[in-house]
Amino acid sequence: MSEKPIRVLLVEDNPGDVRLIQEALSEARGTAFEVECQECLETALKRLNETDVDVVLLDLSLPDSWGLDTVSKAHSQAPEVPIIVLTGSEDEELGLKAVQNGAQDYLVKGQMDSNLVVRSMRYAIERQRILAELRNLSLVDELTGLYNRRGFLILAHQQIFLIHQAKMQMVLLFADLDNMKWINDNFGYHSGDQALREAAIIIKETFRKLDIVARIGGDEFAVLAVGTSRASAETLIARLQKNLDAHNEKEKRPYELSLSVGVAFYDPKFPCSIEELMGRADALMYEHKRAKQKS
Repeated sequence: MSEKPIRVLLVEDNPGDVRLIQEALSEARGTAFEVECQECLETALKRLNETDVDVVLLDLSLPDSWGLDTVSKAHSQAPEVPIIVLTGSEDEELGLKAVQNGAQDYLVKGQMDSNLVVRSMRYAIERQRILAELRNLSLVDELTGLYNRRGFLILAHQQIFLIHQAKMQMVLLFADLDNMKWINDNFGYHSGDQALREAAIIIKETFRKLDIVARIGGDEFAVLAVGTSRASAETLIARLQKNLDAHNEKEKRPYELSLSVGVAFYDPKFPCSIEELMGRADALMYEHKRAKQKS
């Protein structure tokens, strides 16, 4: 059975460079590629959110973005996708700095052939896969398959550094599964575990692939949504409630899943630490829980 094609997002505005890279990939033996080209960063980030990509080839001189800021924005949007930077011969030092800022490798235009491009992409994809496996060994919650608290904090610290550089907005959502003790006491811990797993699935399906979703405590979840505005956050909360209602209607269990939610907004004009953001979201979540208990 033949291997699946490697899905490449080529972000390059120079038609000549696009043609040279496409020709280099077409000459590769034993490897097939599906190449999508975008001329500016804005549309490339949109495509990263909409489709599955194996590797990004990223020019650092685009019409709407230049230099390391370009790498920061792309890496922040899709931290799980390896990025290979394309630089001019005079920008080799910039390529090295890009690697220090999240890129897996860099290629110098005019010094690329088919073997070099393919080898660089394969190595970048494999390194990213190994890094993901290493993270998963100690950063994933065994019950739900989401990141655990340690994994969340490591990725959140990385994200807050990147979005501060890229001047992007971000939303942190805290969600607490209501009545967890009552479910455990009345239906057993097996039902409690099942409720946590189902809540995790609902939360993960509500948000985007690029968002960081974690179980950070016994019945507490967190979602870090990069590039999300206040208005978009309200839409996401409404979607989460809609998905909860649909799940409860479908399952018809003797208990219903319910979440108390708190949302904190990160404004790059007024930066703060992830711990401060978590404190705000946590306080708002418990405020919501108390209001539900009174009603």
